[in-house]
Amino acid sequence: MTIAPTDIQAMQLSVKVGAVATLAALPLGFYAAWLLVFGRFRGKLLLELLFNLPLILPPVVVGYLLLLLVGVEGPLGRLLGMAGIRIIFTWKAAVLASLVVGFPLLVRSIRLAMEGIDPQLLQAGRSLGAGPLDLTLTVILPLSRRGILAGSSLFFARSLGEFGATIIVAGSIPGVTQTLPLAIYDYASSPDGEGTALLLCLVSVVLSVAVLLLHETVLQRGKAA
Repeated sequence: MTIAPTDIQAMQLSVKVGAVATLAALPLGFYAAWLLVFGRFRGKLLLELLFNLPLILPPVVVGYLLLLLVGVEGPLGRLLGMAGIRIIFTWKAAVLASLVVGFPLLVRSIRLAMEGIDPQLLQAGRSLGAGPLDLTLTVILPLSRRGILAGSSLFFARSLGEFGATIIVAGSIPGVTQTLPLAIYDYASSPDGEGTALLLCLVSVVLSVAVLLLHETVLQRGKAA
C-alpha cells in the first residue's frame, strides 16, 4: 500500500480545483444572493429555481449538460475554440463542474447572512445619501462576511468531494484531470487497489473534517458576535 506520484498530484489537483472554483464563485455567488434578497424584478422565483437546480439534479446530469455546453460541438465550446481556449478534459473543466455543483451552497449561505441584516441599517444608509453600490460595499458586504466565509468553506468542501460532474467533463486522466475522488474510484475498481483506496479515503476524510471544522468555527463566532 503505497502512494504513487500521481496520487500526490490528485491531492494537489483537488485542492487547486477547490481553491480556484471558490475564488471564481465568490463574486458570482455574492451577486446572485444580492439579487435574490434585494432585487425587485419579474422572474425572481425562476432565477432562484435555476440557482438551486444543481442541488436536486444528479451530478452526472449536471456534467452531461455542461458537456453539451462547453464540448467541442457545444455552443460555448465552439466560441471558446475559436479563441483557442479548450475546457473539456482539462483541469479547468473540473473547476467548472465544482463551480456549478457547489454554487447553490454558496448562494444560500450568503443569502441567509444578507437576510439577517437589520433593515434599519439599510434605511439609515439610504437616508445619508448612499446609493445601491455604496450601500452594498459599506453595509451589506461587511455584515455578510461570516456568511461569505461559511459559504466559501462549504463550497470548498463540496469541491473536494465532487465526482459525478467532474468525471463527465474532465475525465480521469492521472496527473492531468484526476482529482482525489476520481483516484479513489480507480483504485476501488482495481482488484489490488483496495489498500490505496482506503488510504486515499482517509486523506479525503481528514481534508473534509478540517474544512468542516473551519466552517463550524465561523458559525460559532458569528453567533457569539
